[in-house]
Amino acid sequence: MQDAATATDVGPDELAALKHVALADGLTETKVSCAALGDRLDASTQTASRRLQRLEAADLIEREVVGDGQWVRVTEAGEAALRSEYADYRRIFETETALTLSGVVTSGMGEGRHYITLDGYMRQFRERLGYEPFPGTLNVDLDEASVRRRAELGGIDAVPVDAWEGDDRTYGAATCFAATVVAGGATDGDGTDEEGGRSYEGAHVIVPDRTHHDESQIEVIAPDRLRDELDLDDREPVDVRIEPTSRADEEGA
Repeated sequence: MQDAATATDVGPDELAALKHVALADGLTETKVSCAALGDRLDASTQTASRRLQRLEAADLIEREVVGDGQWVRVTEAGEAALRSEYADYRRIFETETALTLSGVVTSGMGEGRHYITLDGYMRQFRERLGYEPFPGTLNVDLDEASVRRRAELGGIDAVPVDAWEGDDRTYGAATCFAATVVAGGATDGDGTDEEGGRSYEGAHVIVPDRTHHDESQIEVIAPDRLRDELDLDDREPVDVRIEPTSRADEEGA
């Protein structure tokens, strides 16, 4: 019996195949011939077939094999992998790598308040972010387009927060991305504030390595309570503009 491939089997060769599938309208659904795919990849038909099998086993594509080929669709996980690659290329070729994620404010379960105030995290916040966060996070449910774009966070420079040992357990690492929060979704398309828009600079999106949240939600920390500073209620739309840490530091200097 053939062993199933895992996500660790997906490397540059498989991502190249994923890119070609997506370019052939694979984000919806497209018919793929392994012979034609092999020609585009400068590989044999058998090699192209194996790469598609690995992509399917890693849940990056869905396939339906038919008599004269196969119908292939890139999954949400596959699109996220491509967006991560895209973010890396943006870092190489573009000076503007800011990312704006949109959504609505939602109430959390209070876990952010507990973890943020722990000494092992608070010490790093003071040293690396330059402030002590308000004990709690602003939770934002992302819209569909922003859920897809969230993978581009991987291409933005950020501040690491290290894992640390407590008395009874290990607390996980996290990553902090410099951010500006704009109330009412009041941006002009490139993430800048429209005249009169309520905005707060100097916040950070915090992404724990281990979290109960799925990819449809982000958490934002700041020195102040953002709900009060921006007069935010549940379900109010907000834009969160995320910028490379180095650029954010220069603007704040």
